[in-house]
Amino acid sequence: MTFQQVVAELKAERDRLDQAIAAIESLKATNHRGGRPAGSISAPKRRRRGMSAAGRKRISEAAKKRWTAWRKKRARAK
Repeated sequence: MTFQQVVAELKAERDRLDQAIAAIESLKATNHRGGRPAGSISAPKRRRRGMSAAGRKRISEAAKKRWTAWRKKRARAK
């Protein structure tokens, strides 16, 4: 392949790239924003579940019991 052929192929590739860029830019100009329009579909509102005081107390006591057991096990291991 001669130097002139390499230059000719590079120029042809540049022209193809310029055409591709122009096509993409024309798409961008017609549709400035992709996807669905804002606010077209809203997500359902999710309610947070509450916990009763008794439920919180039960969980707290169970956690304290687990930590106490873990600390006793760790103290015995030392």
